[in-house]
Amino acid sequence: MRRLMLVLTTVLLVLLPWGPAAADRTSQDRFPDVISLPAGFYPEGIETGRRTDFYVGSLLDGALYQGDLRTGDGAILVPGTAGRTLVGLEYDRRTGLVWAAGIESGTGTVFAFDGDTGELVHEVALPDSVFLNDLVVTRRAIYVTDSLVPRFWTIPLSSGGAPDGPAVAVPLSGDFRYVTEGALPVNLNGIDATKDGRTLIAVHSLLGVLYRIDPRTGVATEVDLGGEVVESGDGIALKGRTLYVVQNFPNTVSVVELDRSLTSGEVVDRVMSPLFREPTTAALFGKSVYVVNARFSEALPPLLGGELQELDYEVVRLPR
Repeated sequence: MRRLMLVLTTVLLVLLPWGPAAADRTSQDRFPDVISLPAGFYPEGIETGRRTDFYVGSLLDGALYQGDLRTGDGAILVPGTAGRTLVGLEYDRRTGLVWAAGIESGTGTVFAFDGDTGELVHEVALPDSVFLNDLVVTRRAIYVTDSLVPRFWTIPLSSGGAPDGPAVAVPLSGDFRYVTEGALPVNLNGIDATKDGRTLIAVHSLLGVLYRIDPRTGVATEVDLGGEVVESGDGIALKGRTLYVVQNFPNTVSVVELDRSLTSGEVVDRVMSPLFREPTTAALFGKSVYVVNARFSEALPPLLGGELQELDYEVVRLPR
């Protein structure tokens, strides 16, 4: 009888509205929908860390902001440095490092900061790069998009998550289409990887198409979306076979359900919000998607030829 009562109690705790699962959902529903960032920050990349930590990098001076998704509070973790910018971010849970693609004194560079102290732990310069944009960290390597040329970079990692050997430029081939027209022809942009790290998924900003990429060979296979496109695709976030694509100028986050082979998919939702102001990248936490507003149509960062302005910026939470 005691065992039966224990089983029934466990079932009730899970199923009833006041059970632990419901409590988690309810507590996250109380998280703020909008989190303010410092004025004039010029944000681009966002990533979640341990517990309810999140990080946002600055295109202006390479500052790194650390905040709390639960309270909305935060502060500058890494102060800005003249000549530095941070673009895409990725958090490595093995090491507690925040990796960032960016620029240091005119040279494409990948940085790794301690997620607690802000200490610069690793700095990998890629002198031949053109525009490092986004990156993904797997167990064996970091993959970085170089958006103005038809290639990406591979930085090998040791078992402990430290750089382990020279970075290698991998040419893109297969279905990849290289576009050169336009003032800033951003080709491959947001990038993510499957859980095992054997397959990359990336978005082509100008064409609005997705690619499945072999990280060893660079062979790209276009993902068949049934004729649909994700125009102005910027940052992406992959969870299982569900892909979230941030489209900055359409002010949209498209949700794509991929098939098992990751070669075709269906756009099952296009999320728009009055809170969007040209979002750039996304990070996942629990049952929420967090995007960061960059406001590119109002103020381009000096990196892209814009004039310095003190606009306000924010992170926006969406249910998923």
